[in-house]
Amino acid sequence: MIEPIIVVVILLALIAIGAPIFLALGAAGLTGLYMTRGSMAFFFGPTSLFGQLNSFELLALPLFVLMGNFLAATPVGKNLFHAAVVWLQWLRGGLAIATVGASAVFGAVSGVSIAGVAAVGSIAIPQMLERGYSRSIAAGSVVSSGALAMLIPPSVPLIIYGAVSSVSVADLFIGGIVPGVALALAISVYLYFRVLLNPAEAPQGEYVHYSWGDRLRAIGGIWHAVLLIAIVLGTIYSGIATPSEAAAFGAIGAFVIAAFIFRSVGVKGTMRVLGSSARISGAILLIMGCARIFGDYLNLVRVPDAITGLLVGTELPPEVILILIMLVLVGLGMLVDAVSLIVVTTPILLPLITTLGYDPLWFGIILVMNLEIAVITPPVGLNLYTLKAVAPMLRIEEIVRSVMPFVAVQFVMLVIFVLFPSISLWLPNLMR
Repeated sequence: MIEPIIVVVILLALIAIGAPIFLALGAAGLTGLYMTRGSMAFFFGPTSLFGQLNSFELLALPLFVLMGNFLAATPVGKNLFHAAVVWLQWLRGGLAIATVGASAVFGAVSGVSIAGVAAVGSIAIPQMLERGYSRSIAAGSVVSSGALAMLIPPSVPLIIYGAVSSVSVADLFIGGIVPGVALALAISVYLYFRVLLNPAEAPQGEYVHYSWGDRLRAIGGIWHAVLLIAIVLGTIYSGIATPSEAAAFGAIGAFVIAAFIFRSVGVKGTMRVLGSSARISGAILLIMGCARIFGDYLNLVRVPDAITGLLVGTELPPEVILILIMLVLVGLGMLVDAVSLIVVTTPILLPLITTLGYDPLWFGIILVMNLEIAVITPPVGLNLYTLKAVAPMLRIEEIVRSVMPFVAVQFVMLVIFVLFPSISLWLPNLMR
């Protein structure tokens, strides 16, 4: 069993010296295959990479990325925040709660958490600070709610998990709705009671009366995008279209909204969006392919079986084992990006999860909930640095401190969904 240790050391060493994650995974996996199968490793490696990417459902990933990038090029993020303010400004802390609502909807539009942080944060932070909100409330509400894009469909991490685990992407999308809405509500309730107990953090300010006409006009700036998302997800849930087919329709619809309704992209803008989407999708697919090489090596030397036997042999209650797994995943997520974590850990942990009697669909939801915590936790919490980039008036130390109570809220929700799997599976079972 010395060979797996050598392979893991190579992987960690390459990551430590700053090698790209796809290179670290691919090199470590090929090294392990070479030690196990000799020169046949150079046949197994390309086969593993191609086998991972040769999936019809995986077509949804670049298409949803393209859809999100086209919509991100429009004023939808600004309009979403304005609409949320118009509808929720009567609440104490209404701006912060409006930020959560806008981020949740924008998450459904983009599917990428940093896009939501950038689009909503650049608008919400200056407005909250101008109206006397505490810097902690402003930063924490944007960073934590931006992570909702990872769970609320169409979600890129759920597509990746579906491709790795062979779980239906449509079922995963349905399963992500209840946890996503529950997390948004939990963050909103926390904000409401926090400012209720400490009004200085969110001054009431001058009340602005908005008529029903104002509210409806605010919806006018976002209905195109919201309708597109509803149609895309509706065709998936109803079985009319596969996720890949719906994603293609969504990408075309997003282009029409950006180019002809908002007129925010011309020929050059369209080329920029296409180029950016290709780079993002290419990076994700390359990581997935190389991670499959690493994962196939681990399966070849039966590492998942060894881990399953070790943990099951401890005779600990399944709930305790699950909590330990969650803690490990959160810790890894603080150091490794979400895509790599999904494609590396899923083949290792899924046999253990099924042995314990849990549904792979439920585990996909829980895994992504872990990643939501990871992207807002230092040192590699991408949402933290994204907010710093779009809100330079905030120091990174302030952002990190502000997010810790929100991490606690999300962790409590994670524990609830771990201990009560039926909550996550209720809607998918109902749809079936």
